[in-house]
Amino acid sequence: MGTNQDDEIEIDLKELFYVIKRKLWIILLTGIVGAVGFGLFTAMVMKPVYTSSTMLYIVNKTTTLTSLTDLQLGTQLTKDYKVLVTSRPVTAQVITNLDLNLSHEQLVKKIKVDNPTDTRILTISVEDTDPYMAKSIADEFASVASARMAEIMDSAPPNIVEEAYLPTQKTKPSITKNTMIGGLAGVFLAGAVILVLFVMNDAIKTPEDVEKYLGLNTLATIPVFEGETGAKKKKSKRKKSGR
Repeated sequence: MGTNQDDEIEIDLKELFYVIKRKLWIILLTGIVGAVGFGLFTAMVMKPVYTSSTMLYIVNKTTTLTSLTDLQLGTQLTKDYKVLVTSRPVTAQVITNLDLNLSHEQLVKKIKVDNPTDTRILTISVEDTDPYMAKSIADEFASVASARMAEIMDSAPPNIVEEAYLPTQKTKPSITKNTMIGGLAGVFLAGAVILVLFVMNDAIKTPEDVEKYLGLNTLATIPVFEGETGAKKKKSKRKKSGR
């Protein structure tokens, strides 16, 4: 029984291979349509997003790093400051200063705060569809967050290492990336539809299908030749024309 089951699986896979081979042009065409469509949608509909970044140095001028404890303290302060940057008092002050029509949650989604490994530097990055607004928000965050940190920690404010720059190139969306995603999605969709139709097709095509689905043995098969079929069609046409 195990051998028969293996044979059936092999026949099914072989038939599926030929079905995919016959429908390969549909799969490729769907992939091309998906790639072109998603690429055009990205280029013509989706708005470009720009990113501007600024950097803060947590250890200020009055701090002297003379021991391992000082280094560890600076690293720990960096982690604390990373949380303070996106706190509600900071975002509320930024919204007020720039007169932004955004909520706290909406503004936080535009911000990304990073702390490079083994450093006491905070990088504040802001994304926006307007490059000038991205720069303004990043600079304002650096200023407000620095003052807030000094107030909370009762110390001198962190130093601004680098002010935000005006981005000239968009960071997303990527037309190339989205075109590839659209093409792959089209290929996957076409392949999935072909596979579903193949699995749902229970038409009996071969003597093996009769035995497999009906449990009956095939005594004989009657072959149909295209030549004979064509000759019969010609005879029937002649009879009709003779009438």
